Amino acid sequence: MARPLEGLGLDLASLAAAYAGGTTPADVVDEVFARIEACGDPGIFISLADRAALRAAAEALGATPDGRALWGVPVAVKDNIDVAGLETTAACPAFAYRAAEDAVAVSRLKAAGALIVGKTNLDQFATGLVGLRTPYPVPLNAVDPSLVPGGSSSGSAVAVAKGLVAFALGTDTAGSGRVPAGLNNIVGLKPTVGAIPTKGVVPACKSLDCVSVFALSVDDAYAAFSAMAGFEPSDPFSRDVRTAPVGLAPPKFRVGVPTPQTRSFGGDPAAEAAYEATLADVAALGGEIVELDFEPFFAVAGLLYSGPFVAERQEAIRGFIETNADDIHPVTRQIIEGARRFDAGHAFGGMYELAAMRRALSGPLGSVDCLLVPTYPRPRTVAEVSAHPVGLNSEFGAYTNFVNLMDLCALAVPGRPRPDGLPAGVTLIGAAGADARLAAIGERLHAMGETPLGALGLPAPAAPDRAPAPAPDETAIVVVGAHLSGMALNGELTRLGGRFLRAIDAAPCYRLYALPGKVARPGLVRVAEGAGAAIATEIWALPSANVGPFIAGVPAPLGFGTLRLADGSTALGFLAEAIATDGAEDITSFGGWRAYQRKRAAA
Repeated sequence: MARPLEGLGLDLASLAAAYAGGTTPADVVDEVFARIEACGDPGIFISLADRAALRAAAEALGATPDGRALWGVPVAVKDNIDVAGLETTAACPAFAYRAAEDAVAVSRLKAAGALIVGKTNLDQFATGLVGLRTPYPVPLNAVDPSLVPGGSSSGSAVAVAKGLVAFALGTDTAGSGRVPAGLNNIVGLKPTVGAIPTKGVVPACKSLDCVSVFALSVDDAYAAFSAMAGFEPSDPFSRDVRTAPVGLAPPKFRVGVPTPQTRSFGGDPAAEAAYEATLADVAALGGEIVELDFEPFFAVAGLLYSGPFVAERQEAIRGFIETNADDIHPVTRQIIEGARRFDAGHAFGGMYELAAMRRALSGPLGSVDCLLVPTYPRPRTVAEVSAHPVGLNSEFGAYTNFVNLMDLCALAVPGRPRPDGLPAGVTLIGAAGADARLAAIGERLHAMGETPLGALGLPAPAAPDRAPAPAPDETAIVVVGAHLSGMALNGELTRLGGRFLRAIDAAPCYRLYALPGKVARPGLVRVAEGAGAAIATEIWALPSANVGPFIAGVPAPLGFGTLRLADGSTALGFLAEAIATDGAEDITSFGGWRAYQRKRAAA
């Protein structure tokens, strides 16, 4: 007999519609438990909430959301994150303890109205990218059960991919919030390090750990991230990272990708073809592909396990491993005990080496708006990884291990499908604090793909409509020249937290000039009505606190004033002093700086 809510999607939009139609959170709790039982995969959850207690919590939410963004939303939590009243095992029964209070991230989810369904399986102590390093049954990959589910957040990814919860929490130190997403055809959001507090998380590497989010869409993942993000003074690794609204993807942006010589697909032509097809989608979105030598990034990644940073993993469970070494998974123990060959001098040496690598890579990273890499070289079967547990685990981390060491954020989304139906995905990587920028691009890229979601057979969600308006703490800035998207000075905006709002022409009462000097600069000058023309501009939202520093960096004769736009609105924007146009080339006929630059490049 069919269940009343059997066909209900658990994405946030579908839940909201169901609740508006009379469904209650308690009804959804019953449906979630029915799905978990029907799924028949004992490897997904290590423990579940008491069903009666969770129904009572659902009823206690009241009849309306009252501003709670995640009201009645069922969520799973990786079992290295504390949930009050449930055991935290980190996939090691001998380590288990009953949590007295929620991790900060979980507490914030509950405050937003979320319902915690249970604790999910993982690679023990969050050490691994394959999902097999657990004493419990291994979760079955949602796309193909013969494949590994990915780790360490295996259960969380599979729970979302099989439609058991709306979203799930994982953790990410070396790729654990991205690889399982890619292997199960869902979204994995790895935020800026410290953006979500990690207090109440069993550490793998405290200085690198992130709480991550698995969801069916970028929009849902970002909603969960927004609910959890924010500075926590009691967490020494928490950072005050602004959670910007997700805007529109800019019409032009620069994307760094590995050179053909530094791409790795493990000898799998289907994986390579899927990546190339996704790069074509990026170009169609306005992305300029910039090839970068990735060998320096791979060298950074090498510090995580072969270098002294593995000692941080040993430090995280030092007391336990000294007394309970035999209770640790053999592969996990082999990796962590490898730290014994390092001393404090090695640790400092690794820190110095990392600092030098970060500085050397600041140029390549600064030349692009984001990176786009395969989430992993290729999918692998359980049999393959069981035969080569360390080598193939390292293969999965080829494009992930360097990210947290470099203090970058990342977003994994399904890419173009492989012809054989196996999972394929890509990951956008950006500077610390660029989470919203990645989301804006990532949701468009995901919508262009044809990869079904997880095991659900659903198409990729359409990118939501975004209001092109500044947030209350932002100021709209109109740009006309090299600060336009994809152009040379656009990074001056994005580094200060700028985000694209919309492209629009100025009202036809301006003329545009190429000002003389060593570097060509545009000068927009107000003229009499009827004497000007429509000039292409873009509006960017800049955190209001950063408007002063941005303006201070703009030299005379350029300045700022109120610009009239083609739709009748006005905004603060670039203008030039009229005297600066003496001897300048009038380029109004080109209609904008970008068109003029294309003409110069072609000349």
